[in-house]
Amino acid sequence: MSLTHTHHSPRQRPRVGIPWRTSTDEEQAKTTGQHGKTEDYLRAVEKAGAEGVILPLKDRKERDRLIPTMNAFVLPGSPADVDPQTYGAVNSGMSAPADTAREETDRAILQHAFAEKKPVLAICYGCQLLNVYLGGTLIQDLKVETGTATPHRKRDLVPEDRPEPKEDPVHPATFESGSHLAALAENSQAVVNSSHHQAIQEPGKNLRVTSRASDGIIEGIEWIGDSNWVTGVQWHPERMSGDAFSERLFSNFVAAAEAQDLVTHKT
Repeated sequence: MSLTHTHHSPRQRPRVGIPWRTSTDEEQAKTTGQHGKTEDYLRAVEKAGAEGVILPLKDRKERDRLIPTMNAFVLPGSPADVDPQTYGAVNSGMSAPADTAREETDRAILQHAFAEKKPVLAICYGCQLLNVYLGGTLIQDLKVETGTATPHRKRDLVPEDRPEPKEDPVHPATFESGSHLAALAENSQAVVNSSHHQAIQEPGKNLRVTSRASDGIIEGIEWIGDSNWVTGVQWHPERMSGDAFSERLFSNFVAAAEAQDLVTHKT
């Protein structure tokens, strides 16, 4: 099942494929018709001028039919964690259960995107999966493994016996000179939201670290293997509506998708 979120002709705007955040979200949508948090990603790419198309996780035939028809992809966040076995580690009880269908879908997307030089914006879990896909590793739990005092998720803001606050924590992120993120932030630093307990440990092949939090945790990566626009961020720009930096990030991504669309139609 694929859900197209607009009635515009696909030729008018680049098509951005977005996999369901989770297998559970996909199943629930069959009865409720609601997109859940995947809606945030659809809104963000459509506000930036693209057509958002949700890609199925479980229907592999439909997934594989749709992927080549996309001009670019957003890999969204997820409450699941990447299976530690895929980066040569053992789940020591700190990783949430993996969502196998989501992992397989992201890998199929990345295989196509890198082969066809299609832009990818990877967010939170998507950023971590991108890193693992390219041979990198992950920190399974930031507090346990690094001892950081910087809050990276709601649970970090309160004692364990208190309910989580409604709002995500925020913290500064610094950007490497010459990176996409530095150009889009128009500054060497910005305040970003945060909702994760894992992060990149060792970057994957041809990934440049372009952003870090004040505690040194990696917040952004950029593909430097060729000219393709592939950027990963650990925060959630889709939830920062009205934030100029976040909106420039999506606009720049969509512009890259439009450029890819032009190349496709010329060949």
